[in-house]
Amino acid sequence: MGIVNSGTKFIIPMTQLFSFIPSTRTLWLLASGGFVSTIIAILIPAPQGIGIAVMLTVVWYFMILIFAGIDAWRSKADRVQVNREQLGKLSIGRDNPVTITIQAGQSDGKSQKFNYQIRDGLPQDLPGTPELISGQLETGNSQTSTYTVHPYRRGEYEWQVIQVRQLGAWGLAWHQWRVDTAQTVAVYPDLVGLKSLSIKLALQSTGAMRQVRKRGMGTEFSELREYNPGDDPRSIDWKATARRNRPLIRVLEPEQEQTVIILLDRGRLMTANIQGYKRFDFGLNATLSLALTAIQRGDRVGVGVFDRYLTTWIPPQQGQNHFSRILDRVSRIQPELLEPDYLGAVTTIIKQQSRRALVVIITDIIDDIASAELLTALGRLTPRYLPFCVTLRDPQVDLRAHQLAADIPGAYTQAVALDLIRQRELAFVKLKRKGVLVLDAPANQISDRLVDRYTQIKSRNQL
Repeated sequence: MGIVNSGTKFIIPMTQLFSFIPSTRTLWLLASGGFVSTIIAILIPAPQGIGIAVMLTVVWYFMILIFAGIDAWRSKADRVQVNREQLGKLSIGRDNPVTITIQAGQSDGKSQKFNYQIRDGLPQDLPGTPELISGQLETGNSQTSTYTVHPYRRGEYEWQVIQVRQLGAWGLAWHQWRVDTAQTVAVYPDLVGLKSLSIKLALQSTGAMRQVRKRGMGTEFSELREYNPGDDPRSIDWKATARRNRPLIRVLEPEQEQTVIILLDRGRLMTANIQGYKRFDFGLNATLSLALTAIQRGDRVGVGVFDRYLTTWIPPQQGQNHFSRILDRVSRIQPELLEPDYLGAVTTIIKQQSRRALVVIITDIIDDIASAELLTALGRLTPRYLPFCVTLRDPQVDLRAHQLAADIPGAYTQAVALDLIRQRELAFVKLKRKGVLVLDAPANQISDRLVDRYTQIKSRNQL
């Protein structure tokens, strides 16, 4: 069964007539038909009034649905073209933009406006903002719409088909269809933050950002420059001053081509959730930030990831290609519910690395008893190497420790938080006594703090 239109002669299958999404206008028309039928039933005595009202209601509903179906069917010829731009690597913990392109086809007739609604086939655990894209487009034009996704875990995500709705020319129904744009997208560590850091380091190295040079800044000669008030008189080069008849000082920079070893714990403590993310993800971002900074400064960088064993080892090298290898090797590593073997990891590094190096262990500490093996392992590194323990603190513990308790459960929680902080501090005291450098910072600030601390180590010539 179908409907024939005189002149154009087209047949609409009845299954297509009723496979549409009614618009708000259609719902109001259906409601108005029911209202009018009710009035008729009241005004005309029963039973004739009720029969007439029912008949009119059925006819009215049927006609509205028929016209709505025709309106949706006619929209097929004017479908907008929808496409999702190819997604690259996404960054964990960032608002990543996703761009949808909408194109309205050319028409030989008069200009027409198309109302559309688009819902992308996002992964179930990766909601978009906004979830629904809507707009209006004229014939022959195109536009782009952008929504953002904020991943809380690394790995691969599956984007499915795009669902599109387009309102018919009469405004009675939405024609709905799907666009097959299935795609697998990988979520990496914080690439946006690494890009910003890379730009900052490049500007610093080219002199676009003037660095304040202090006494003891380094050991390698960089340049001669005129003496300025406030400069250390001991930096004056007297021979150059005598030759040029004006005071000149020697500018020293930190020694390059040193070695930095980064050991990232992926054991049990690193599986904890902090602000919706794994502690390991914060540690991984810090690892990559430090590796990028050290490579930009001319140092050799090696990276190891360990739990019970040293599961990943990237020997120290220089250059941007080496950083790319580090990024590719570590980006897909996930933490495991295993107890880490600190002694085993340190022993392996000692066998691999014979020359002096800055050895950075990124992990977490509970207290001096539970972390006894870590303290022993770090102690083995001195004095041949420069050990550096970096721990990722949960900001929630700090908040609970300094938050005024209003009841007994709150007071108990505060006491526990204060005890955790005190136990950590005792462990750090023992590490410092053994000559171990320590950095304990909130997990969400660890990357910036670690880069700053590395810069201080280089400037003070501690390595």
